[in-house]
Amino acid sequence: MNKPSSTGVCIIIENLTVPLDRRMWQEAQALAEAGYRVSVVCPKGRGFEQPYDVRGGIEIYRHRLWEASGPFGYFLEYTIALVSEFRLALKAYRRTRFRIIHAANPPDTIFLIALFFKLFGVRFIFDHHDLNPELFEAKFGRRGLFYRLVCLAERWTYRTATVSIATNESYREIALSRGGMPPDRAFVVRSCPDLTNVRIEPPHPELKRGKPLLVVYVGVMGPQDGLDLLLESVRWIVRDAGRDDIAFALIGRGPDTEKLKAWATEKGLDSCVTFKGRVPDAEMWAYLSTADLGVAPDPKNPMNDKSTMNKILEYMAFGLPVVLYDLTEGRRSADDAALYAQPNDPKDFARQMLALLDSEELRRTLGARGRKRIEESLNWDIEKHELLKAYETALGYGR
Repeated sequence: MNKPSSTGVCIIIENLTVPLDRRMWQEAQALAEAGYRVSVVCPKGRGFEQPYDVRGGIEIYRHRLWEASGPFGYFLEYTIALVSEFRLALKAYRRTRFRIIHAANPPDTIFLIALFFKLFGVRFIFDHHDLNPELFEAKFGRRGLFYRLVCLAERWTYRTATVSIATNESYREIALSRGGMPPDRAFVVRSCPDLTNVRIEPPHPELKRGKPLLVVYVGVMGPQDGLDLLLESVRWIVRDAGRDDIAFALIGRGPDTEKLKAWATEKGLDSCVTFKGRVPDAEMWAYLSTADLGVAPDPKNPMNDKSTMNKILEYMAFGLPVVLYDLTEGRRSADDAALYAQPNDPKDFARQMLALLDSEELRRTLGARGRKRIEESLNWDIEKHELLKAYETALGYGR
């Protein structure tokens, strides 16, 4: 087997640029530190519009991203992105003669690029982030032609993959059962915080907007992320429980952002709910260092129940207690560092929030448990070794 220092790697990401995609940037950095020559193909993003960039020895090729909605719109978006990705992968190959393509989904279409490069002996590592058939149903509430195409793309992605990487055990089980991956070529690499990048600061009282307590949400604002349920919980806390001592900061963006803002205004929640949009890391760290509670309102459905929510681990890294709906992988992440609401019940979710907000001792206890879990097991310094094992397996397969 060649040494990593002579091995090129091309990472392809469709839905987020680097370094904003924390998981993929952590993986790229870990591979570069191990001696691989790493190229990344990804879309442009706000503040990262350069078509070619080099960071820490990692070469980044960026393309324009056309964002869409609806099944047909997504089909066009992914097709346009696939053409751009293929063009930039060819450019990276001319420079590096990479031996591995590492593709992160969604979507499950990048296997088409991997199939072409397999003609030149390039191995394919599939990094499974989202259950796309389940995600399709969660977004559109129906099946049909596009759903069948999504299922077909997932099957062909696994058939093309030399090695698969899952974010948790539930996803690995799908790789084995639905994807037909051999157990010795299916790895789990969790999306864990890198503790060297977690900066806990003294609280910033001004972020609480004059209120004693602060609840924070960090993540995407799409139809499957439960922000509508969270706002229902906030309305119950403000209207039914009569609480005006809590500020809610919602950090992130997504296709539902404007609709959620309008709903919050219509229900009279503007005095307590702030939509921050995407913020720089320094500002996010300030909020997480100040908050009393982190929330993960992802509703229970076939996708969310099997998915690891990165925000839960981020809250725990900052010593925050968490409230979430009772989901299989959510419990595996938070264990005894959280309170769990009845699935998809915003009133019970509100009750769990108030139980924590009304007990400083309980918040400290759960927050300390979460931080301990991160320090002892759920951190990137541990997980990156599994990533390197997956690469060793891919390079050695078939020899």
